[in-house]
Amino acid sequence: MAIFAFAETREGELRKVAQEVVTAARILADGLGTEVVAAVLGKPGTSGVAAELGRFGADRVVTGESEAFDKYHPEGFTTVIATFLKESGCEAAIFPATSLGRDLAPRVAARMGVEYLSEVTSLSAEGGQIVATRPKYAGKLNAQVTVTAKPAVLAVRPNSFNPAENARAGTVEPIPVSMEGADWGVIVREIRAAAGEKMDVAEAPVIVAGGRGLGSPENFKIIEDLADAFHGRAAVGASRAVVDAGWRPHAEQVGQTGKTVSPTLYFAIGISGAIQHLAGMRSSRFIVAINKDPEAPIFKVADYGIVGDLNQIVPRLAEEVRKVVG
Repeated sequence: MAIFAFAETREGELRKVAQEVVTAARILADGLGTEVVAAVLGKPGTSGVAAELGRFGADRVVTGESEAFDKYHPEGFTTVIATFLKESGCEAAIFPATSLGRDLAPRVAARMGVEYLSEVTSLSAEGGQIVATRPKYAGKLNAQVTVTAKPAVLAVRPNSFNPAENARAGTVEPIPVSMEGADWGVIVREIRAAAGEKMDVAEAPVIVAGGRGLGSPENFKIIEDLADAFHGRAAVGASRAVVDAGWRPHAEQVGQTGKTVSPTLYFAIGISGAIQHLAGMRSSRFIVAINKDPEAPIFKVADYGIVGDLNQIVPRLAEEVRKVVG
């Protein structure tokens, strides 16, 4: 009764969320006294990177190597994974709550006929049962849910589980599932990334987000400069107001109708703190708010608050970050 972990790849390389998912699976496996089986689906040669998952707690790694797996295919991936789960009798299946994971995990749960639990931020095993913690009511409280479905199908929020080295054998073997039953009616031929695409705001350890308080789209330059000061570890975020105004692309929107994030550090600059926005970033580990209005709601959730002119504060902050990071 192993714990299954889906390790997401991109362009033939393991994503950071793959390490996080295996770390989460290891926590459950240790509590239940079982092993972790990680799965990697990708183009031929994927097994070469799969062994890395043993460093983070995978006892076994099963790989599906095929040109058909080069790009994500909903029905194909679902068929292969659901079949493996049924045949192996896994206790739980853990996926990342990424764009891919949010599409794949509920499909697998539906195919298995079990409940699906999303946006999990903590996992534990109590009395032989799986207990998951997830935010509710726009992040106002955290609920602990005892999962009784077998297998438990869960999606863990990126950045909620810090990748922890916990070396296991990590033996790599082909996934013992035939792909003949998969529906390959629709094939993804090409995925085009936006020009100059930077780190995904949902997975970045640092997010520098701006709101209408910046005054104009041109002033987002100071937001970008602060993000750049972190040398590739920060992403630019935006409130719904500026996205609706056409200042920033929807991919950067943080909030209830945008992306839910859990970075280590979140800068809310010129953002008042509407409930819709708070729902998407409240679980950040540290929140720094910069706003000229001392009564702005954002200060109620911030760990550190600065009241003043952001046009003077943010450039100076970027200078200090460069001294520390550079």
